[in-house]
Formats: sequence, C-alpha cells, structure tokens
Amino acid sequence: MTQTVSRPDYAAATDSQRRTWATGDFSVIALAIVPVAEALVQSADPHAGQRVLDVACGNGNTALVAARRYCQVTGLDFVPALLERGRARARAEGTDIRFVEGDAQALPFADGEFDFVFSSFGVMFAPDQARAAAELCRVCRPGGTIALASWIPEGTVSEMFGAVGKNLPQTPGLAPPTRWGTESGLRELFAGRAKGFRCQRRTVNEYFLSVDHALEVFRADFGPVVCAYAALSADQQNELTRDLSRGFGQGNSASDGSLVLPLDYLEALIEVG
Repeated sequence: MTQTVSRPDYAAATDSQRRTWATGDFSVIALAIVPVAEALVQSADPHAGQRVLDVACGNGNTALVAARRYCQVTGLDFVPALLERGRARARAEGTDIRFVEGDAQALPFADGEFDFVFSSFGVMFAPDQARAAAELCRVCRPGGTIALASWIPEGTVSEMFGAVGKNLPQTPGLAPPTRWGTESGLRELFAGRAKGFRCQRRTVNEYFLSVDHALEVFRADFGPVVCAYAALSADQQNELTRDLSRGFGQGNSASDGSLVLPLDYLEALIEVG
C-alpha cells in the first residue's frame, strides 16, 4: 500500500514567520551582523550602476552597502516596520534605495531584472525552500550572481534555534533553514539553474557586555526568542534561559568578563545559468 505524504502548509508557515520576525525589533539584532553584509558585497563585487536586489533585507544592511557603491538597489522584506527602518537609514545616508514589501517565495519582479541577488540570513528562513531558490534564480539575469550568507547546521546559532524550538509546535515536513548553510544543500536547491558555486565558511563576532546582557537583548528584540518566551510556561521559560545561557557561555571567546560570540556561517556565490 502506497503511503501518501502530505505537503507542508507553506502558507501557514509563512504567516507564522511573518508574525515572528515582526515581533521585537530585529534592527537591534541586525547591527551585530553588519560586517557580514560588508563581506558579502565585497565578495560578490557589484559595480556602480548595476541592479541589485536584497531579499529578506530586514532593515537594509546589505542594501545599504551596495547603495554606497552607487548600485541601483531594491530591498524586499515582508515586515513593514523593518522596511521603514531601512528607509530611515537610507535617508540618513543620502542613498537612493527602493524598499518593497513582499515575500521571498513570490518575488514581485520581472524575470532577469537584477544583476545581483543578495540575502543575508534571510531567504534561508523561507518555508518553501525550493520555491524561494527558484525565485532567486528567476529574477537574476543569466550570468548574474546570487550571493548568500546563511547560518551553518552546527554551532551556537543552531543550538540557540534548537533550544527555542524544542518546546514549540513545528510545521511538519519543513526542511531546516540551515540547509542553506551547506554547499550540498545549496547544490540541491539550485540544481539545474546554477552553473557555478563558490562557498567559504566565515565567522562574525557578536559583542555583549555579558551573558546576561545577551539574554536581555535577545529576549527583548529577537523575534523567535520573544515569541518562544511568550508561548512557554514558567518552568519552560526557566529551562530556555538555562539552555541559552549555557550556549552563550560555552561559545564565549572573551576572557575579560564580557561576551564575544564567534558565529560561523556559509558565504555562497552562485552563478546563474
């Protein structure tokens, strides 16, 4: 007897993601990963006048770096408040960036509209990974570059998401976001659409006054953590606090009482076929 495998409810998962990332203030968290955007744009190397899209742009880290090169930049995200933050940053810098509300799984752009398509820790969280990868390729011109920064499946970030998610309901059938943080996962997602891959592991350091300070920041501003605490019982909240504190403490590379978290990620440059 053939067993029927049900298709994940991508629409419900996307709505849940939208609510999660609209909770707290991700722009505070994003300040710590500005160096990732700078390194990614440096590696991809778009030139002045070229057309750049930043997918799941948040408050515009990567879009801003590209705009400083006088590229024609569009940033897309599905959280309006983060887009407003990006617009404010662009105005403060005097750069011209078009910010658009939309979903990485259904990009509102024409085929081949961009020379470069970037995403820093953004598109990796799209529930329908195959569709998101197809959309990145669709809007990038043949011979153009898709440039991605994605968390790897092991280490502090993965442990944090594991601690956050273990007591919360999950959508059955979804592949883990960290699939994007492996070259094998990317080759699966972009099979038949890409003609070249350049991948390297990089590290970004995040700095906090202490483990307790990091907990305070993530509890106040990082949507997944904020939502987790809101959904858990008091005992589960205490367990989550212990898990996060232990993970932060074990990852700490500082010896002066502060917290320095070296976080590994995969930088990938994909040439569209």
